[in-house]
Amino acid sequence: MAAPIGRGGAEPGAAPYGNFPNYSRFHPPEGRVSLLPQGLLHSLFPAATRPLLGLDVGCNSGELSVALYQHLLGLQDSRSGPEPPGAARELQLLCCDIDPELIRRAQQSSPFPASISFASLDFMDPGAREPFLSSYLERFGRSSFDIGFCMSVTMWIHLNHGDGGLLEFLALLASLCTFLLVEPQPWRCYRAAARRLRRLGRADFEHFRALRICGDMAASVTRILTQQCAMELVCSFGSTAWDRSLLLFRSTARPQGSG
Repeated sequence: MAAPIGRGGAEPGAAPYGNFPNYSRFHPPEGRVSLLPQGLLHSLFPAATRPLLGLDVGCNSGELSVALYQHLLGLQDSRSGPEPPGAARELQLLCCDIDPELIRRAQQSSPFPASISFASLDFMDPGAREPFLSSYLERFGRSSFDIGFCMSVTMWIHLNHGDGGLLEFLALLASLCTFLLVEPQPWRCYRAAARRLRRLGRADFEHFRALRICGDMAASVTRILTQQCAMELVCSFGSTAWDRSLLLFRSTARPQGSG
């Protein structure tokens, strides 16, 4: 995936990788985290070695990453105060996005600099991804993450890298994470994204008209992860107000806490 184009004052619909500068305004984080049960992290990892390691791929400017972190650790009221000293010992969250400007904004506004790391990374570039993730994991003596988050990212990988890219992306996440929380975009969002580019006089997504994985994308992502990536569906936490499912998967290839 090429680096994002400079946006300046451009129409936000022109973001070809989902790197919208004000994404959280029209899909607020609360619409996702409110669907997740309190105490989820401890129910998934009752006796795992701490800190747990999390990976958030496609984090945009970090608002949802921070909200997920707060919700998982019960820190909803901590944005206005100092970072709780125990947070970094409980969960370390690595958040990456292809857009360096969005990452800069996330770094500047994060209330948890000791616990949440933001990095600009093209996740589909193995030459950048593999040494970066290996270096991060080695800091903790680990080879994988305990939990991964992929929130409204699958469509952008799919549109920019085709069916093969989506399969590769999901296989990568499954290989890196014991648990994986995925929010796939429905197919109507693919059509809307393509229409936005056309209205702006931009070239269509290279792979859009050749995609064979289509239709019910939540079902397709579930089928890929469970049939091809050694994961099982643990729970569906329902759908957001904008009709996107939150699906939690668990690796069947490694026991919990084995990373």
